[in-house]
Amino acid sequence: MSKVMSRPGVSVPPAAAATPDLDHATVEKAYARWAPVYDAIVGPVCRAGRRAAARAAGNVGGRILEIGVGTGLSFPDYGPATAITGIDLSAPMLEKAKLKLAGGRFPHVKALRQMDAHDLAFADGSFDCVVAQFVITLVASPEQVLDECARVVRPGGEVILVNHLYSETGWRAAVERWFAARTRGMGLRPEFPFARLAQWVAAHPDMELVERTALKPFGLYTLMRFRRRVAAR
Repeated sequence: MSKVMSRPGVSVPPAAAATPDLDHATVEKAYARWAPVYDAIVGPVCRAGRRAAARAAGNVGGRILEIGVGTGLSFPDYGPATAITGIDLSAPMLEKAKLKLAGGRFPHVKALRQMDAHDLAFADGSFDCVVAQFVITLVASPEQVLDECARVVRPGGEVILVNHLYSETGWRAAVERWFAARTRGMGLRPEFPFARLAQWVAAHPDMELVERTALKPFGLYTLMRFRRRVAAR
């Protein structure tokens, strides 16, 4: 598994020109429509990335905040040594997640709350790990959400992302640009560049990129781990 340190010696690529970030209204409307069919359609497509993020979070363990928990597809992927708090902007998606908890099958899931990831209602350092699966490209301000993730994770804890990132060159990039213009109303954004994340971590000396791994098969999704530095005494 490849690991990349964000400092020192990692150049930060310029952010590629892309479509604007998605707004709240578009995302809420889209995921209200997705909720009834989300598990059947998105579940199999995102399984490998979802499980990779949960494994990485399990290695940290403890108190885990999952941003964009959706319908709770990831609940089975976390182990009993974790305590999961899930948040989502979409009430219809959260209703599906709550139904999964009704039978007591996932006792490690401690709370589900409707909440905007741009303004997390948690104290600084509340969690050992923050996970965002297929979320960071779909929010109105990715950098603001990352700021909030970094704020609520403890020193030494991790922010874990898994997402499709813009290919930037070649035939994949052309396909992504074509889809980007046609799928915004569906709450999708296939042309988000890694450069946005690289620039964010470069501007935050208390955070470091410790892993960036293209996942099998096909490298369609990328797992990224950011660690909050422990202040030197």
